[in-house]
Amino acid sequence: MPRFQFGLALRGQYPLGDDIRIRVEELMTQARTADALGFDSITKTSHHSTHPFQALQQLPVLARLTGEVKRARLNAGIVLLALYKPLEVAEHFATLDVLSGGRLIFGAALGYREVEFDAFGIPKSRRGKVFEENLLALRRLWTEDTVTMEGSHFRLTEASCLPKPVQRPHPPIWIGADADAALDRAARLGDCWYINPHSTIATVVRQLDIYKAALDRHGRPFPTELPMRRELFVARTRAEALRLCRPYLETKYKAYHAWGQDKEMPEGDNDFGREFDALVGDRFLIGSPAEVVEQVIALHRATGMNHLIASIEWPGMPPALVLETMQLLAEEVLPALRSAI
Repeated sequence: MPRFQFGLALRGQYPLGDDIRIRVEELMTQARTADALGFDSITKTSHHSTHPFQALQQLPVLARLTGEVKRARLNAGIVLLALYKPLEVAEHFATLDVLSGGRLIFGAALGYREVEFDAFGIPKSRRGKVFEENLLALRRLWTEDTVTMEGSHFRLTEASCLPKPVQRPHPPIWIGADADAALDRAARLGDCWYINPHSTIATVVRQLDIYKAALDRHGRPFPTELPMRRELFVARTRAEALRLCRPYLETKYKAYHAWGQDKEMPEGDNDFGREFDALVGDRFLIGSPAEVVEQVIALHRATGMNHLIASIEWPGMPPALVLETMQLLAEEVLPALRSAI
């Protein structure tokens, strides 16, 4: 059985008015600290046109992290693949895999925001087709000497991606999917389903049956690595954890609601505008160290998830609180999880 892995997502999103130069150095400190504390992966998320937040962009941050982080895997989680041309994606992320010594994870999903599709000239209605064309081209560019292929928005004529990624045949490809219908794409095209942080646990458990059925249809085995991202916060008591994280987590989900993220979710999970206590529900992992350990073990048993990526910081959270949370996780949560799972 693969070893249970516990990673951290560092968004790099900050309120307007923050001195972004200071925030960059804080982000690097957080990444180096996570690496030193033994976390298995560090994820950089991705969005464009991110008002009301300043957002450091995924590709340059990951490039910097290849030099700052010496051990943990680096997860591009996720790349909005339909927005780009496949050759640039193949070359950029192959280079990142080389720079990191073969530690890159390539996460990809459709995206959902009109402002992003409009800015890159891709009709949102065509995002599924463009995504699949790009992913096919990406795999070929990473594994073939030259590629000749015509898509709806690109033409490759004996195009090459050199150097190739260090990992063979290529970095693991995690496919994000929120809606039930999208699970077929994750099963058909991905090395695994990258389970989103927004759905309730009950929804994830239900969707796993859909995902498993899709794998069976396409003759593919259940993945050895099943990653899941979750909003997670730990403090000495659950009440204290809720008090500390609430203003920042609440702000983030109000932004998701304004951006329309919840409208991409399955029925019953598609209203992030509700009151915070109702939003928390069985969606987030929040509590004392012992409570969070219990919640993660239950999540593992219910789903088979074996790579948990915890989002522990949100725009506006003091950097000292982020580091304190990392330390508490490393000292009291990770050892218990690795012993139990």
